Amino acid sequence: MKPSWKLTSNLFCLLVALVVSFGCKQNTEIEVKSPNGKNILTFYPLSEAQNGITFSVQNNGRKVILPSVLELKSNDIDFSSLFEIKSVENSVVENEWINDFGERKLTPDNYAQVKIQLESAAARVNLICRAYNEGVAFAYEIPEQGDLKSIRLDDEVINYQFADDHEVWSTPKREPGVLTAQGEYQKIPLSNLQEGCERPLVIEIADDIKIALAEAKLVNYARLSYSSGKDGKFSITSSLDGKLQELKQDTITGALEGQWTQHSKVTMELPFQSPWRVVMMAEDHGKLLEHNYLLQNLNDSCAIKDVSWITPGKVLREGTLTTKGGFAAIDFVASHNMQYVHFDAGWYGNEMYDGSDATTITLDPNRSKGPFDIEAICKYAKAKGVKVMLYVNRRALEKQLDEVLPLYKKWGVAGIKYGFVRVGDQDATAWLHEAIKKTAEYEMIMDVHDEYRPTGFSRTYPNLMTQEGIAGDETTVTNAHTLITMFTRTLAGASDNTVCYYNKRVEKMGSHASQLAKTVCIFSPLQFLYWYDSAPMAPIKKDALWGNTKHIGNEPELEFFNNVPTVWDETKVLHAEIGELGVIARRKGNDWFVGCINGEASKNVKVNFSFLEEGTNYSAKIYTDDETVKTRTRVKIQEKQVNAKDSVNLKVKANNGFAMHIQLVK
Repeated sequence: MKPSWKLTSNLFCLLVALVVSFGCKQNTEIEVKSPNGKNILTFYPLSEAQNGITFSVQNNGRKVILPSVLELKSNDIDFSSLFEIKSVENSVVENEWINDFGERKLTPDNYAQVKIQLESAAARVNLICRAYNEGVAFAYEIPEQGDLKSIRLDDEVINYQFADDHEVWSTPKREPGVLTAQGEYQKIPLSNLQEGCERPLVIEIADDIKIALAEAKLVNYARLSYSSGKDGKFSITSSLDGKLQELKQDTITGALEGQWTQHSKVTMELPFQSPWRVVMMAEDHGKLLEHNYLLQNLNDSCAIKDVSWITPGKVLREGTLTTKGGFAAIDFVASHNMQYVHFDAGWYGNEMYDGSDATTITLDPNRSKGPFDIEAICKYAKAKGVKVMLYVNRRALEKQLDEVLPLYKKWGVAGIKYGFVRVGDQDATAWLHEAIKKTAEYEMIMDVHDEYRPTGFSRTYPNLMTQEGIAGDETTVTNAHTLITMFTRTLAGASDNTVCYYNKRVEKMGSHASQLAKTVCIFSPLQFLYWYDSAPMAPIKKDALWGNTKHIGNEPELEFFNNVPTVWDETKVLHAEIGELGVIARRKGNDWFVGCINGEASKNVKVNFSFLEEGTNYSAKIYTDDETVKTRTRVKIQEKQVNAKDSVNLKVKANNGFAMHIQLVK
């Protein structure tokens, strides 16, 4: 007799598991384990009297997610009929791939998968379930359904059930005029979770179990977000974003206003597969961050045949929007082991005006009096081995993308920063990812701002080098805030933090040594440095639009910025106290770089050098805050010989930090 399950009221549930073996007996619990034996999922077949199919997740012998349900809502396909399992396909993948643009070069990609084909008298659904040692993930496929060519999905709802009112790290409530992805986090009980919480959503299950609910491979679908659940005492509900009608955008913050639709949130041609719904799991916040490659693993491999033109690197923003300023910035970048000069908003008019034409050089008079010869600048940059990036607001891009790409290629531009992009609904998601593909055709890199958060697509199109979706230094965040986003937002991938250095806001944010450390702690293949600062020979800008602009000096510790890479071969989190302390070590070749950011309490921080190669001697330069140093920035530099058996103890004051550059002794 074939096993059957009842999928009622437009509802079906999803099994999520790493499968070692799979049974299909009716009324039999199915237990599956991860390769390391820590992750166990139990699957409970349901009778016709029950409301759906349930799954529960265990980690290290403890229930992490209690029986939980996924619901699809659509008027086009009837999911209420009794489903039968038609087939079960098991597979195991042992793989690794090379990531030249990530936090670790050799990336493990090992999982087991089960694909379950379900069929009723009215519909067919395939469940694709994977799990890794780093977590579990699931997606659903809607295959062809007779003569039906497409489906409108009103919503997808997952009701995650928990045993307790766990603490979560939540972004602000999503509502008109509010920036959520760039908002301030709060640690709150999950029962107080506000509507529209961003992903990844970090949940502290216990002292030795941390999880993050996340999304991967969001390419042509509505964004998923979280709210406090109504089904069960302690629950979280995920749902899809509707389309934002009567769109208005704040010209200063970029926050969107309007009304969200509640129906037909997704329209897809058949067949299609949903994005992946992910549960990242680890014993602590540091391991969650070390294993964040899980989201990229759930995306397709690289679609660009030749990636040699994709250059990670450090970027200097040029704020005067003049040819003289451009030449000065290029000279500075070329002499300081940086790779890019970026020209920000204002070069083609006010970027927030719909009428501004991004195919012309039409300077915003409030930003620059000119002259600004972009072709001469690009020619000079090429002669110096430097690349040029341009800012373009989404208002122009949505109208002119197919015009500007060949034009900028002709000018000699190497990359574009996409500003104030729309996010959330399916149309916005599809447009942006299609734009990433088109930009790759013209061999240009991309930096996406403002509310966009990644879901691993940079594995497929690594020209998507970085993105915002973070409250970075541009917004004068404290060290404590950075220490939250380090272990929440950065689980999703690269974060454009816009590191400041000489600007007076550094005094409010933390310290100069902790600014150095951010280049290690906040991963971004494009690392913007000196965000509000100008090259030494650049014209003086007095309009204050960029905020307390100062010329870059020659303080000795700037050698750290000169030397630090932006992509890595290996990453290790040494200390992870979310909101309080973060210490990260990253390796490029034989060199190691260490960054420490400290929060609001002084600490004695021990760095154990066991991550170094045994039997090898190294020289460590240590950069710390010291008020006795007679420079503008008051950063002290010490040198110390170290090996894998050594450790160092540093007393770090509140809101301070330190950085290290560790080199092999030859």
